[in-house]
Amino acid sequence: MGNFSKNNPMHSNWGSACSDSDWGFGSDSRFGHDSRFGHDSKFKKSCKVCKSHDDSACDCNFKAPARQLAAPLNSDCVLVNSVVGSKAVQKVAETTLPFTAFTPAIPAGSTIRSVSVVPNLAGITRNTTIIRDKVVNIGLIPVTVTVTFTAPGTTTPVLTATLSTSLPFQEHTDFPGACPEDMIVEPPLVIEGIFAQPGVPVIGPTGLVTANAILVKIVLRTTITVTRQVIVDKHGGICDVNERRCETTTTPTTNTLPAP
Repeated sequence: MGNFSKNNPMHSNWGSACSDSDWGFGSDSRFGHDSRFGHDSKFKKSCKVCKSHDDSACDCNFKAPARQLAAPLNSDCVLVNSVVGSKAVQKVAETTLPFTAFTPAIPAGSTIRSVSVVPNLAGITRNTTIIRDKVVNIGLIPVTVTVTFTAPGTTTPVLTATLSTSLPFQEHTDFPGACPEDMIVEPPLVIEGIFAQPGVPVIGPTGLVTANAILVKIVLRTTITVTRQVIVDKHGGICDVNERRCETTTTPTTNTLPAP
């Protein structure tokens, strides 16, 4: 601590901890005539500068200068996120896939043996926005669908067709008190169930309705939390950062969301 001078090894930039006499450099040494140094120990003295009555050591505690803030705060209020509401919600992604969408195309009238749907959670795209008292969520989940089938009128061979596509999902959740300028916290989506139903109606190229299609559905779950920035004073009083955030407009909110 500090730079010691050449004249006194215990002299620092903050001043001397003990005088020369306190450290035994003069006739008034704190060690007195200690027998350990060839003198009588009954003349030992306490460290006068350090105000210590312990003749074994000087207990000098130096304190660094207090740091000053570059720009001291002039307010005892804090800005926090207040929770408007939090809800566990479900979203459903589904679409109808005609036999002709697969590669190779599944012949009309084929017998579907199995349908495997593998979603890509890392590729989920979702766009979330708030309107008055509601949270609107729209998105896409990429999937790979693999179908095994046999051609009409036969039982063998069992053939395989695949399709990589995206299933759209959308949901609007009631959040009384939510306003467009609020913020949304939404953790990653969790899949609760995957369903496939062959033989659903579909409109063919000629406009004829047939059962040559497969309905694929994925049920998703997440939690939506809406928060709002507010100011809290030292007494616990709360006021909104924007007191007019929930004012309604005469024009309905229109959003064009980005493509995935």
